[in-house]
Amino acid sequence: MSEGIVLKKLMKDSARIARDHGFKTSWDNFPEKLMLIVSELSESLEEFRAGRRDVWYRDTDGKPEGIGMELADVQIRLAELCETLEIDLEACVIEKQEFNKPREFMHGKLL
Repeated sequence: MSEGIVLKKLMKDSARIARDHGFKTSWDNFPEKLMLIVSELSESLEEFRAGRRDVWYRDTDGKPEGIGMELADVQIRLAELCETLEIDLEACVIEKQEFNKPREFMHGKLL
């Protein structure tokens, strides 16, 4: 399976699961969806600050938590957003990586 198929599958699965659970995404709530992605990054920071780098499970319901799980939530939310809004994330990532490859060290910023 190529790397692109994995990303496309994540996007399709994430959008389907969100739809199946009643979540709606459109350009009308784009800012809200972006902030939900930011909130997952914030939750990852909170896990780091609490010293919980590894996956752990809540006693109440067994939900997996930790830095990796919050970063997974970022990926899932981003994949769902792009799939639903018909943004070709794979093509964008490839194009951006190709642009970045020849850039100078630290993009010319001073250390």
